[in-house]
Amino acid sequence: MKPKDIRELSPAEIETRLRETRDALVQLRMRKHTGQVERPHELRSLRKDIARMETILKEKQTVAA
Repeated sequence: MKPKDIRELSPAEIETRLRETRDALVQLRMRKHTGQVERPHELRSLRKDIARMETILKEKQTVAA
């Protein structure tokens, strides 16, 4: 997800997407341990997406306060 797209979302929507992305990362890690991952680069991209969402969410909370 691009930072521009994330910034357009409300904080509640970002939190929802963050939760979904974390769940997807957990599922992908489980599949990695069993050897069923077809695209291992997705682990890295999910981690980066989570970091982007957390950063932008923190920025929005700081501005609101």
